[in-house]
Amino acid sequence: MESILNVSKIEKYYGNKGNITKAIDNISFKVNKGEFVGIMGPSGSGKTTLLNCISTIDQVTTGHIIINDKDITDLKSKPLEEFRRDELGFIFQDFNLLDTLTGFENIALALTIQMRKPNEIDELIKSVAATLDISDVLTKYPYQMSGGQKQRVASARAIVTNPSLVLADEPTGALDSKSSRLLLESFEQLNHEQKATILMVTHDAFTACYAQRIIVIKDGKIFNELIRGNSSRKEFFNKIIEVVALLGGDMTNDI
Repeated sequence: MESILNVSKIEKYYGNKGNITKAIDNISFKVNKGEFVGIMGPSGSGKTTLLNCISTIDQVTTGHIIINDKDITDLKSKPLEEFRRDELGFIFQDFNLLDTLTGFENIALALTIQMRKPNEIDELIKSVAATLDISDVLTKYPYQMSGGQKQRVASARAIVTNPSLVLADEPTGALDSKSSRLLLESFEQLNHEQKATILMVTHDAFTACYAQRIIVIKDGKIFNELIRGNSSRKEFFNKIIEVVALLGGDMTNDI
């Protein structure tokens, strides 16, 4: 199976000689094309630092991160910007939509930066909007949308360019339970129908149980790995809860 992401023996240190913090401690794993993988861990476990390194927001101290056969730890400035634009899609907890643009215009931004033709932009946005059930909000501004609609518009913006890897950072953190379910069902649909490769960081067991595989981080190391396989979502949720009970810390388990 083709590997989209290969994280190899990465470490990340913060601070100086007098006060060094090891946020990531020799982590290695792979994500294959078309996988939906979750990263879980209590507060301070290193999961956000890990995502920041994979997303090129931060740099590893040692080790390598290879995305779509390109070692991003070797990229500098302009090549890194181009890689981020063309290969990665981002979904944030706080939506990050521009208030002065409509839903359509927010989604179109990524395509415009890629210099796509207007008719192509229109077709791509209509297609992804239909998939995420947001066709009726394309002409609305963010202040006219619900939280769930905003997050689905943000998700459309992330995947409309067909990136190699979609990175989601606590995507349900600002949503109510109903909106969370709708968003996660959209993720499943994107994963199954469009073969989107998704890496999602969450501390929430309900959110995590929508993934196919869970990598659990503790104290900067991989603590456990759970594979859903043929388990139902409820069965997978229960497996996750068992690991959460062993971890303790700031993790939720509502379902």
